[in-house]
Amino acid sequence: MKSLQGLGVALITPFCKDGTIDFPSLEKLVNYNIEGGTEYLVILGTTAENATLNSEEKKQVIDCILKSNNKRLPLVLGIGGNNTADIVHQLQTTNLEDFSAILSVSPYYNKPSQEGIYQHYKKIAENSNKPIIIYNVPGRTGSNIEAATTLRLSNDCKNIIGIKEASPNFLQSTNIIKDKPSEFRVISGDDELALPIVLAGGYGVISVLGQALPHEVSQMIKLGLDKKVEEAYTIHYKLKTLFELIFAEGNPSGIKALLSVKGICKPYTRLPLTPASTNLISKIEKELETLSIVV
Repeated sequence: MKSLQGLGVALITPFCKDGTIDFPSLEKLVNYNIEGGTEYLVILGTTAENATLNSEEKKQVIDCILKSNNKRLPLVLGIGGNNTADIVHQLQTTNLEDFSAILSVSPYYNKPSQEGIYQHYKKIAENSNKPIIIYNVPGRTGSNIEAATTLRLSNDCKNIIGIKEASPNFLQSTNIIKDKPSEFRVISGDDELALPIVLAGGYGVISVLGQALPHEVSQMIKLGLDKKVEEAYTIHYKLKTLFELIFAEGNPSGIKALLSVKGICKPYTRLPLTPASTNLISKIEKELETLSIVV
């Protein structure tokens, strides 16, 4: 499991103008990331517009990525939600042999207590034959997994191997890093906080920007893991405006705009999301020119 270190990317699902899945662009994206230095791929997360894909489409996306990847990089599959029993059912009925781990988002909308969150993940861990990575993203779920709950899970459930921490509270991440078991992974779920978390003792990032700029983001994370602080921050500040731009009109609208500028896919999303504005696309184009990043 040491392979789940460094740059992981939360892959988008490219769409055609008519709303169907653009499988050739998905294949191109996978190969682009493998060639660019990405260390592992995360499938069917939030950035994939998972909520708008039906069960057959999810299977088709998985099959496309498995074929394109051809066992070159480790894969993490998103299986999460706010119905614990349904997640257990998915874990028991999904073929997981090609995946290194499961990324499972904290229950959203229900707003469970910390005890409810603990019991939710404990039940998942008891019913999974794959390692589990917790995903804490309070800006989307409406509730936060407190550091004490994460630490409790990390000690009580041995196949819960890490957390993708996307809380804006940096101190929460450092509190987990300070007291966690040695092998438990704290992975940044926020591109802008990725380097500070790595330098504080984190394992890397599951990135949005990384899939468009895998070389630059992977180099930043590698330098951070090697504690080459000045060199790592040089890249961080180079990318800082892009970190902000790709989230200016929501995710994945921004990253799809950037990928479209780079010729990897079209910018289309599925409702209720809408594609990035022409104004944002123009800003992204100008920033790439400023950075002399080849399109």
